[in-house]
Amino acid sequence: MTPSQVIVLAAPVFFLLIALEFAWGVRQQRNTYRLADAINSISLGMLSQISAVFTRLLRVGLYTAVYASVALVPLEEARAFWTTWYGWLLALVFYDFCYYWLHRMGHEVAVLWAAHVVHHQSQDYNLSTALRQTSSGVLLGWIFYLPMALAGVPPLVFGVVALIDLLYQYWVHTEHVPKLGWFDRWFCSPSNHRVHHAVNDRYLDRNYGGILIVWDRLFGTFQDEDLAEPCVYGTRGALNSWDPLWANAEVYWALAQDAWHTRSWADKLRVWFKPPGWRPADVAARFPKTAFDIARVQTYGPRIGHAVAWFAGLNFLLLLGGVLVFLWHAERMPLGLAAVWFSALTASLWAVGAVTQARVTVAEAVLIQAAALATATSAAGLPDLYRIVKPLPMMIAIFLVATDDRLALESGAKESTIRSVVPSGRLWLLAALAGSLAGDVLLLFPGWFVPGLVAFLLAHLAYLMLLRQDVGWFPSRRALAGTLGVGAAMYAFLWTGGLPTGLRVPVAAYVAVIALMAAQAIGRATVMRDTAAWTVAVGAAFFMLSDSLLATNKFAMPLPLASFWVLTSYYAAQVLIIGGWLRGGAKPPAEARVVEETLRFQ
Repeated sequence: MTPSQVIVLAAPVFFLLIALEFAWGVRQQRNTYRLADAINSISLGMLSQISAVFTRLLRVGLYTAVYASVALVPLEEARAFWTTWYGWLLALVFYDFCYYWLHRMGHEVAVLWAAHVVHHQSQDYNLSTALRQTSSGVLLGWIFYLPMALAGVPPLVFGVVALIDLLYQYWVHTEHVPKLGWFDRWFCSPSNHRVHHAVNDRYLDRNYGGILIVWDRLFGTFQDEDLAEPCVYGTRGALNSWDPLWANAEVYWALAQDAWHTRSWADKLRVWFKPPGWRPADVAARFPKTAFDIARVQTYGPRIGHAVAWFAGLNFLLLLGGVLVFLWHAERMPLGLAAVWFSALTASLWAVGAVTQARVTVAEAVLIQAAALATATSAAGLPDLYRIVKPLPMMIAIFLVATDDRLALESGAKESTIRSVVPSGRLWLLAALAGSLAGDVLLLFPGWFVPGLVAFLLAHLAYLMLLRQDVGWFPSRRALAGTLGVGAAMYAFLWTGGLPTGLRVPVAAYVAVIALMAAQAIGRATVMRDTAAWTVAVGAAFFMLSDSLLATNKFAMPLPLASFWVLTSYYAAQVLIIGGWLRGGAKPPAEARVVEETLRFQ
């Protein structure tokens, strides 16, 4: 049985205990759960486990390599010792000792904190917090367990005791278990671990033990919980986000920024290995940060409506099921197939977080998830399911654009008034999406490549007209020259690579139109200079990338996992263009603004 399968079997126990803790908290009128926070914590746990399918190869592989090549004792003798009952027990204690130092360094070394911080970001403390785990900790964490490999602890024993140590720590993440007397003096307990998660001055960076707390007593890092000073949970640099990807990246990004901005080459390296919070003097002077004040700590939690809460909750349960199925089969999958499903699940988890944070609407989240599913079913070789799923993203996109009230003009005029003056950008966007839907369906059928090409050509013409709504034609000559140059180079590559004679004219027309569309999008962004316009421009660039990959795979040379890369870039293009336009792209042209101002004073 694989480690992932053990986690799957343990999952019902985890969630039963979460349900019991929630019910007990409600009964005691001391509920410690918030829906969005719990979803975010468990999502990070799911992301950690599905990424471990790949990173575990690094951890176990390196451990096994050291064990096999440089163990300090003969392997047969070591195996005979470590597989006795007392050897197993000693191995567990040995692992917990190594874990103590990994955990401690995770709080004392910035680059290690960048991985470990994920576990501390929640401002709540409950059993869902225990599932909140990093996806990057294995990158450096394996170093701390090499003493076990040198001592000849077999990889199987190492893996089992690691799992035991991890599972033990689940139950200590609760506020509902009080102090336990003598148990607190020897073992990591809920009381001891509450201290570990607190940001209070007296509690900060204490109680690192995984199973045994005696390590902290031996090495001077123990702090008893004082009931007169309640724990305040979270981190001193609050995450303030439900984004699971950003949760894993935020500290790495901050360290990279400080390393980039400092003028000292020594500090560019030092910033990664100093304690968390240390910053080069020149960076701290140029980019000061407010000092932490526990009295000013605010709990992050954007308000969400009942409909969003129900959507997020039910969607989360479906994703949980998908993750468990993936984990059960992942380590027997080909690596490429596992990566495909990992990507789909990751995108879907991100969408749930974005909904609870109000970064996207429910319809946008469903669009992202439908796109992820379509991509995965294609790349996984599930043609029957793919034919069903493929039209869904564009159908959802059409519904989204047709019903989204953000396309009402920002200036404040009545939409009907403006529409009587100029055509609405909504119609061009709907036309582009309808053309894309037609192209998606036509390309499902063998021999319908040219009709599909025509449908997408019409879609790009509609996009071109859409992007002409609020700027002149091709405002950036540099962008026009660049996209046309890229298009010409791509066409030449296809010509020499075997483009059929009968397709040379249609493909040339298509390449020209998509290059013009991208040039218009980029030129528009250079004029409008806002995030929304640049989002649309990036989407247009992704369109060129997607079509280039498709054409290369079809006419020049086969690409590994071609459908995955083609569809990922295609749906990224559609989502970015739609999202960018909804968030700022529907600005009225000058004529409409003049009419609006006239009407305003009547």
